[in-house]
Amino acid sequence: MDNLTNNARPSNDATITVRCIKSFEYRTCKNLILKHLNLETTTVGELKTLIRQYTLKLYTVAHGHKTQNLIINMEEDQRLIFSDDSATLIWLGLENEAEISFFNRETYETFKKNPDMKW
Repeated sequence: MDNLTNNARPSNDATITVRCIKSFEYRTCKNLILKHLNLETTTVGELKTLIRQYTLKLYTVAHGHKTQNLIINMEEDQRLIFSDDSATLIWLGLENEAEISFFNRETYETFKKNPDMKW
């Protein structure tokens, strides 16, 4: 049986996608692919330094379910928003080919109150 992609690479040499969200309403984002990332030792704080933004949230893991919202997973903020800068990525459940959203938290909270999509 073939290995699933999330198990194809070791956790100390993973590839993850960071979804750089520009607008929630217009669903615009740019993907940043980070290769050869050590999930066992890289912390949330180090990842924030790499991408220079404020809030990180797990969007999906490989072969996991995807959210109905095409721009961000609006569920389980308490569990999925990475607020502990000292936590390692593997401890937070990241694995090879995971997708993470990063965004302005204030803009996200405003969008959650009225999640209208614009075209």
